[in-house]
Amino acid sequence: MADRKTARRAPLLTLTVVVVTIMGIALVAGGAWLALLGGSTYYLIAGVTLLLTAWLLSIRRAEALWLYVALLLGTMAWAISEVGFDFWSLAPRGDILVPLGVWLLLPFITSHLAPGARLGRLALGGVLALALVVLGLSLRADRYDIAGTLSAEANAAPANAPSAEPATARADWTAYGGTGFGTRYSDLSQITKDNVNDLKLAWQFETGDKKGPDDPDEFTNEATPLKVGDLLYTCSPHQIVFALDAATGKLRWKFDPQIEHNKTFQHMTCRGVAYHETRPGAVTADGAPAPSECPKRIFLPTDDGRLFALDAETGKPCDGFGNHGQIDLKEGNEIKTLGFYEGTSPPVVTDKMLIMAGAVIDNYSDRVPSGAIRGFDIYSGKLIWVFDAGNPDPNEMPSETHHFVPGSPNSWAVASVDEDLGLVYEPLGSSSPDIWAGNRTQDNERYDSALVALDIATGKLRWSFQNVHHDLWDMDMPSQPSLVDLHTDQGVTPAIYVPAKTGNIFVLDRRDGRLLVPAPEKPVPQGAAPGDHAAPTQPFSDLSFRPREKLTEAQMWGSTMFDQLMCRVKFKRLRYEGPFTPPSEQGTLVYPGDFGMFEWGGIAVDPKRAIAIANPQSVPFVSRLVPRGENNPAAPNSAHPPGTELGVQPMYGTPYGVDLGVFLSPLGIPCMAPPWGSLAALDLKTNKIVWQHRVGTIRDEAPLPLPFRLGVPMLGGPIVTAGGVAFLTGTMDDYIRAFDVNDGKLLWQDRLPAGGQSTPMTYEVDGKQYVVTVDGGHGSFGTKLGDYVRAYALP
Repeated sequence: MADRKTARRAPLLTLTVVVVTIMGIALVAGGAWLALLGGSTYYLIAGVTLLLTAWLLSIRRAEALWLYVALLLGTMAWAISEVGFDFWSLAPRGDILVPLGVWLLLPFITSHLAPGARLGRLALGGVLALALVVLGLSLRADRYDIAGTLSAEANAAPANAPSAEPATARADWTAYGGTGFGTRYSDLSQITKDNVNDLKLAWQFETGDKKGPDDPDEFTNEATPLKVGDLLYTCSPHQIVFALDAATGKLRWKFDPQIEHNKTFQHMTCRGVAYHETRPGAVTADGAPAPSECPKRIFLPTDDGRLFALDAETGKPCDGFGNHGQIDLKEGNEIKTLGFYEGTSPPVVTDKMLIMAGAVIDNYSDRVPSGAIRGFDIYSGKLIWVFDAGNPDPNEMPSETHHFVPGSPNSWAVASVDEDLGLVYEPLGSSSPDIWAGNRTQDNERYDSALVALDIATGKLRWSFQNVHHDLWDMDMPSQPSLVDLHTDQGVTPAIYVPAKTGNIFVLDRRDGRLLVPAPEKPVPQGAAPGDHAAPTQPFSDLSFRPREKLTEAQMWGSTMFDQLMCRVKFKRLRYEGPFTPPSEQGTLVYPGDFGMFEWGGIAVDPKRAIAIANPQSVPFVSRLVPRGENNPAAPNSAHPPGTELGVQPMYGTPYGVDLGVFLSPLGIPCMAPPWGSLAALDLKTNKIVWQHRVGTIRDEAPLPLPFRLGVPMLGGPIVTAGGVAFLTGTMDDYIRAFDVNDGKLLWQDRLPAGGQSTPMTYEVDGKQYVVTVDGGHGSFGTKLGDYVRAYALP
């Protein structure tokens, strides 16, 4: 009877031999390739060991178990030497080998082996137990985590100290960043760390604006609503404006600009609208009394290059503004191709001036519209000044004989303003195209990827600071800067905090651009592609989330040892010499990637405590220059292709196209080990990171809804309140979360019906504090699309 059972079980041993053999062949092939590239020999050795194990199993020798014990012990020693006790780095190194070891322990395997298998089985069981202990220990420690607690001390101003800071957001939220200072902070304190867990959905509004067949992949809803009085104002991807009752979410009015669009647009998004209210005795930019029409205005930029002024009470266009309520922002440009210039971010609103910038199509051609910044009379829409960064005279006005300079650096992100100093702070991108700079003019290089401080009344440059010299990596200034008055024993220093894609946060005196935190120039890799060059040095701020060391092969990741092996092979085949390694035909690893450690969400600052909450992320990209050829012509030979920022970009007018993409494993997950996103707190008095924790799970990205907290990428920034709570929605999993500002502890979370790739906001109405999030998802980010505006409040 026993012999018949053994005979029936023999096929399982045969199957095991086949599987282990296949695994061994794969590891030998991939491991040999990696070794030839100068990488780790572990995989080659492991593959040979598995092949020997399979052979010993096939001849039913007990030594197979002992050989597998040696493989597991060697793997543990190798893994710990590479990554220490970090669970998410250790797990893929053993998630195939440990279950296989358990399989080999089972009776239908060991019963077929020669005498002596009992000791081997005990040894294998002991090593597997040791592996579980190691994983258990690694779960208790996160080497990427920074534990700390912020000081409760407030950043109290000295007696009678002057301050330029406008009233912080409280009952209302009147600008994208709360106020023109862009701090994303509210004085409201009804919601605290003690009661935030009681938050409930108060109301939900569905816009009905969803992705259509003529929309590009980059279909996103990144809006942060405004709240003024009893109305909430927001916009949807097709730039439809909705005015909602702030207490109930009921629709009061909507305005549809009926934008022209198609699949060739690189973006279809709206980050928000701007609000202006006429003050008593107000005058226009020309000094005339302000008109009575539209005393409260909503300003809406559109993706087809227009700018609308709407009556905030009714939603009707303000007839006296521009051409019956709208301005054509394509005017002044020689190149007016639909979709090449898009107003994705709200303009800056001041007492008399409306300051508008916009996004220019990336990496399509060197013949694209200018990124000129323009100042308009806020009442009439009359053009008052321009700042065209690529022009030898940036303030030269357009005329019948002069157009803006094609491809001038553009400011696609949200700007900040200090009306007392008379300055607007515009974060600039690079000249187009982004990844090739061999034919950029000296004028275009001056303000490339820089922050420029412009006079509100005239548009003249007061000062500038360049974040990246001769930018070859799309490392533009992506975030709205935050203006903070720092109180010291010497008085008040008006500062500006400027988050960059590189992970640097540059801290400057906003009066003159003087660095308040050192950012020394350091040598960077050289050797750009023929016809181009790399800047010899780049600035590195002492306040930074950038990687302190270069990426190594040991940091390559995967869900299994097999895709991790392929990530190691990909890593060794790419050019990578650290930050600012120039793009190449070989393919260059760009880290921090084009996505940026900071994006348009910016940071949140509590100016009273002098603390900031940031959500840095780190996902490497690959940038490969594609020489001109049959499949990569020097000029378009067909209709403009569907808009996208990834994949092959033509860069017409240059010697190369470029293939851009995230550095992913064959299974489509990042090749770099997590965390890919975190939440952190900065003490602005010491400019130190006090705490930093992974944030976000892979629940909505994995094949199964596994709530593993790896720390995921995100789009959208945090907000912070006087109640000591920070809110965040931008992670790749569909959640709104609340955190204790003091130590970063997760206090509350709720599932969202779609991706929350936006920055939330908060306000008060009828004595109740609300937290509002726009949840429309993000096409190219891969989150669930939707059309939701949701408000939370205490019962």
